[in-house]
Amino acid sequence: MLFSDTYKTIDYEAKGLFKAKGSRFIAHAIPVSSQEEIKKRLEELRREYHDARHHCYAWVLSPDRQTWRVNDDGEPSGTAGKPILGQINSRELTNILVVVIRYFGGTLLGVSGLINAYRTAAADALENTTVSERHLTEFWLITFPYQAMNDVMKVLKEENCGQSAHRYTGQEVSVEVSFRVSLSLQVTERLNKIAGLKAEWIRTT
Repeated sequence: MLFSDTYKTIDYEAKGLFKAKGSRFIAHAIPVSSQEEIKKRLEELRREYHDARHHCYAWVLSPDRQTWRVNDDGEPSGTAGKPILGQINSRELTNILVVVIRYFGGTLLGVSGLINAYRTAAADALENTTVSERHLTEFWLITFPYQAMNDVMKVLKEENCGQSAHRYTGQEVSVEVSFRVSLSLQVTERLNKIAGLKAEWIRTT
């Protein structure tokens, strides 16, 4: 199978800290699901650490990890956002935002010092959370005649499909079902062979 429906992300928000020559680098690793959520969390951290000199970050979204961005927020180019992103990528994570907030201590660290500081702070935050593997899931609404109930339930059980929102209207039944994306063709082909069944895609998450 060429397509993989699995991805890795962090389970909960965590903090990290690195100190060097009076400067403090406070890292936040945050699970996120959209650019809107990223924008909101960045605004919240800027308010919380309003007196900090730099708020540098990197984020990655989507299971294929192809949507990403870095920001050095005034630090020399490539010394903050990229090292943070490197820590995310080395763990193959997605749906994550890592922000490293710097309180300047009065002594310049130089390019290599900055890279090490932002990398180490980001790594510390990531070490303080846990990583789990998730699956992309499709949700469908299926509607079928009541007499087809046994055939439908047989397929759902054998394919380990999730079920919710059962509704009974006259002689029809509607059920919201869910299954891994990698099983989509297999499951929908089996369901569509059941007489009178209609299937409508709802979402993929």
